[in-house]
Amino acid sequence: MSRWDFVGRTDELNRLLSTVGGPEGRGLFFSGKAGVGKSRLLREGLTHFLTDQYAIWSVSASATTAALPFGGLVQVLPAEQPQGLSPAGILRWAVDVLQEQAAGRQIMLAIDDAHLLDPPSAALVNLIARAENATVIGTLRDGEQIPLPIRALWNDDLVDLVELGPMSPSETTGLLAAILGGPVDAKSSQRLFRLSSGNALLLRELVFAAKGSNEFSRTYGIWKWTGRLELAPSITDLIDTRIGQLTPGVRSVVELVAFGEPLGLQLLEKVVDRSDVEMAEERGLISMVPDDRRLDVRLAHPLYGEVMRRQCPVSRTRRLQATLAGLLEQVGARRRDDLLRVAVWRHDSGTAQDPALLLGAAAQAFGRYDVPLATRLARAALEGDAGSDAAELLATILMFGDRPEEAIDVLDSVAAKIHDAGRRSRWLTVRGMVSYWGLSQESTVEEIAASGDGLTDSADQARVRAFEAIMRLHRLDTGTALRLAQAVLDRPASPMAARELARCTIAHLQAAQGQYRHSATAIARVQAEAARWRSDMPYLQLAMELARGTRLALSSDLAGIDAIVADEFADLAGAGDFRLGTGYLSILQAYAARLRGRGDEALKTSLGACAVLATSRVFAGLAHAERAQVAALRGDAAHAAEAMAEADRTHAPGMAVLYPWIEQARGAVHAAAGDLPAATRHLCALADRLREDGLAGHELLVLFDLVRLGQAGAPIGPAGHDGGRRSVAQRVAELSERVDGPLPPLVSRYARAAVEGCPTGLLAVADGFAARDLTVYAAEATAMALHLMRGRAAATGPARERLAALLRRCDQVDTPALRLLRPALSERELEVARLAAEGATSRAIAERLYLSARTVENHLQRVYSKLGVASRAELRDALWSLPGQDGTDPA
Repeated sequence: MSRWDFVGRTDELNRLLSTVGGPEGRGLFFSGKAGVGKSRLLREGLTHFLTDQYAIWSVSASATTAALPFGGLVQVLPAEQPQGLSPAGILRWAVDVLQEQAAGRQIMLAIDDAHLLDPPSAALVNLIARAENATVIGTLRDGEQIPLPIRALWNDDLVDLVELGPMSPSETTGLLAAILGGPVDAKSSQRLFRLSSGNALLLRELVFAAKGSNEFSRTYGIWKWTGRLELAPSITDLIDTRIGQLTPGVRSVVELVAFGEPLGLQLLEKVVDRSDVEMAEERGLISMVPDDRRLDVRLAHPLYGEVMRRQCPVSRTRRLQATLAGLLEQVGARRRDDLLRVAVWRHDSGTAQDPALLLGAAAQAFGRYDVPLATRLARAALEGDAGSDAAELLATILMFGDRPEEAIDVLDSVAAKIHDAGRRSRWLTVRGMVSYWGLSQESTVEEIAASGDGLTDSADQARVRAFEAIMRLHRLDTGTALRLAQAVLDRPASPMAARELARCTIAHLQAAQGQYRHSATAIARVQAEAARWRSDMPYLQLAMELARGTRLALSSDLAGIDAIVADEFADLAGAGDFRLGTGYLSILQAYAARLRGRGDEALKTSLGACAVLATSRVFAGLAHAERAQVAALRGDAAHAAEAMAEADRTHAPGMAVLYPWIEQARGAVHAAAGDLPAATRHLCALADRLREDGLAGHELLVLFDLVRLGQAGAPIGPAGHDGGRRSVAQRVAELSERVDGPLPPLVSRYARAAVEGCPTGLLAVADGFAARDLTVYAAEATAMALHLMRGRAAATGPARERLAALLRRCDQVDTPALRLLRPALSERELEVARLAAEGATSRAIAERLYLSARTVENHLQRVYSKLGVASRAELRDALWSLPGQDGTDPA
């Protein structure tokens, strides 16, 4: 980890190269805060210029040399200077020396920290920049005094001045992956970005500290940070230097904001002097952030808070937290998060007297999917004698924190104290949820059904039946699940949360059956009532996302998947460590990337899902199945087989509803290994099973896989009255009349065109897939059309262009369909597509690269022919066999 790879800053680097290497050869200076990456960018830019064209001098100014005449350029000027010359003469001599050393080449002078140049050096830089054959580039630090000759460079339009801002989140993620040698999970990357504020120097120190204290772990190739921040002395010293010495009043301001941010300005000024607030803002320690009609105070940098909280004595910390809680209680907790903030301050300061406050705050934290905070507050409420309500909430949170055994112990500890029927029904459902999904005990379904029979209150019974319904759906007892869920909806006394959980069960089943419109309507109703059920049953969101995700994936609605991956729940779940939520959304994200042909993104995202779900069996099997699909897409048979084995090992029996996805992945693994007969047999058997289970949406996708493998005419299903069996294409045509959405007609036309051998029909279908961003399907349909058009060179030209364009949108795509049909694409077109995908900015550039390479190769072949050899290797052997002038072998 001694050297960081250059990652990101593509736009800035291109700006440097285009400005300096352009026809005018202008200079460029980057300005920005310390540690933002100016020096690294400057060094990277210099590596792109050849020394046979440029005389490159690179210097680093410093405070040490700032007081010495020409100290800033001591690295490039001769040690001995002529005596007796005037200051102007010295400058002319220095310019002449550099021109002589350049020997006719373009001069490039790079100055890091140019604001530290001594006056003579700054004047010389200005003079050099005015020469026609010279270019000056450099860096400047914000807030520093800049020598007038340097400032004149952009004032006189000799150089461009570019402000270099902090790294973006994506650049931070890329840099972390480069230094750690692999991708980093989203939550770790987001927190490190927030703490470093996009500052490369601070990020470096944070990663060094975390690595040194073993706070990074790697699962399925994904690095994850525990989140425990070990502040290395270098970081603390750096922050201390920036904070500087504080008066008692200013320290109080900074400490209160550190423990309470965001803190309303009016609230803060109730306990501190206004002049101290102004001083803290003037020194850049705090900033004012408008929030609706209130002005909030925040620390200027997240690490300021980390350092201030670490250095604050325990007694003062507790006093400050109690003060903050008291302030907010005095003005009234009016905002949504105020109850939660007061509860946290009271708990952490040891002044919490009301367990109901802690319980309400724990429920609010869980409603925001902040699992660690909700766990802490719910446990405190239970220890404060909040009773079975606290036990139920804590157990639920522990379940979603992958601690089911502990959750069962918490529930059983209060079982004997529950005498109210309403609380009993809630206790039953929570225990059933933990037992079924947390501990994978399938017998829970019958147990909760029997418990529900013993309840007399209609509302209590509805809650239990709603849970039984979704359990039965997951166990694939679809008929009973549908009947129970519908009964809950038909019962007027059913609580809101129970009704919406039952609606999710029905919506999920409708999606699996291909009734996408009905499923979408049901999900929209659940979502519309979110404000009413979230406080009672926040985890219902997961059931809703599973139903919605199933519909979107089966209908190949990639835009819909993008929308739910980007919505508020995804952000809350990621920030709050709600792993089941983030894991499932990552699976969907990988699925969408795979269908778009983005193999690298799909692999990284699916690996991330596997890492997040490593300790939970609810969606772990599904995550590995998607990883197997991605590996198969990339043609990596060994990886696909390994992922499939993990899917089998981790798949929970109680999640039988996911079997279509897992078994469909198994077919892809067979095909990736080159065993197309096994893949065909498996997918045909799977289609038969799905037809019997009534899961038409899944059946259509499996039949589509058979079409993609060239099996549109294969027999499928049982024999009819005439003893014959329908073909895959015929069955797809039947399903296209029953399954909703635009995908089924496209698949039906694909299958029909494949059976009829109609290239025109296949190309039309490819256009339909491409319009929906289904790039892999479009490329395969186009390749099949080309395969059918072999021998008709005049007709294949446009189709070849279309296939090359589709392949340029993909990376690492090597499906059986493309492998089998690859001869339809010429060697030249494949190489052009590869060059374009690997970095050429356009097809035209890729064509020129290809033709240039071919020209060189043709010249070499002519040389080989004249020399009587067939290859470069034979030429080398022939040369080695020649004796040297002294009769020895040439070295």
